[in-house]
Amino acid sequence: MSSEITSGGTSGQSSSTTFSILAIIFGGISFLFFPILFGPASIILAVIAKTKNEKLANVALAVGILGTVFGFILGAIVWSMF
Repeated sequence: MSSEITSGGTSGQSSSTTFSILAIIFGGISFLFFPILFGPASIILAVIAKTKNEKLANVALAVGILGTVFGFILGAIVWSMF
């Protein structure tokens, strides 16, 4: 008996999106605060979500990468002003 929750009768696709949602939140945080810490955490969580076939994994990966890159750019701009 499998302990995995399936949705719509398709096996292998989890209905849980915990890792994806955490990755999206960390990606958003990395845009404004500590991209060197939250960015990689977001990307790692998104990759885990992708391996678990979560529905929002691609969105989470995009938000994680973009949040990290733009967080570093924003940090460099703010740093150069001072």
